Amino acid sequence: MPRLAANLTMLFTEVPFLDRFERAARAGFQAVEFLFPYPFAADEIRARLDAHGLQCVLHNLPAGHWDLGERGIACLPGREEEFRRGVDTALRYAEALGVQQLNCLVGIAPAGVDEATQRATLLANLRHAADALGRAGLTLLVEPINRYDIPGFWLHRSEQAIALIDEVGSPHLKLQHDLYHAQRSEGELVGTLQRLMPRIGHLQIADNPGRHEPGTGEIHWPFVFAEIDRLGYAGWIGCEYKPATSTEAGLGWRQRLAL
Repeated sequence: MPRLAANLTMLFTEVPFLDRFERAARAGFQAVEFLFPYPFAADEIRARLDAHGLQCVLHNLPAGHWDLGERGIACLPGREEEFRRGVDTALRYAEALGVQQLNCLVGIAPAGVDEATQRATLLANLRHAADALGRAGLTLLVEPINRYDIPGFWLHRSEQAIALIDEVGSPHLKLQHDLYHAQRSEGELVGTLQRLMPRIGHLQIADNPGRHEPGTGEIHWPFVFAEIDRLGYAGWIGCEYKPATSTEAGLGWRQRLAL
């Protein structure tokens, strides 16, 4: 049976961020995730988790100037010190929030920089982050993102991510596999899960097209969820979708398709 975590960056946006924890608990979620905790004090978020009996299972490393269009800095030469400071910040939040996995958005490939330099920069940054998280007993994740939603994103296919993980060579680095991005970039969802499940640290879901609730698009979710169970995945599945209407109005998919 899938264990579903509400992504509070995407869900319950009808209310301010800190009020979304109560909404998630009231809707029956036992765990949450979000992109970035950094605009808020860690103790504020911890208090909401504790008040509503929620577990925080994931957030991202700092990803640069998000409001200016950056989507990660790990592949950007010249930003290494900023990346390392971000790892330290993320670890402080993870300790306060009880998070065991942190995701690295690698970024959009920079113009005017050759591919070899970008890759060398990314590998060095991932090795640093994986080592730092490993010493803290945490796992680093790296996530492919489709290039329709984020044109030019450096990492956009699952096999590309696995090759990168193998080259980093750390036992503390795994794949964050978002089935929405995978569907847009490559398809073959179940076959890819069968090949890569031992390498996957976290799953996320949304339907396609539209990135709305499961059941609103082309993916056959009962089949996918059954295969995830059959393969023995015991982690959380992040619900990182954009509700087609209000969050609560669309939550019936859980009973119809997953549970």
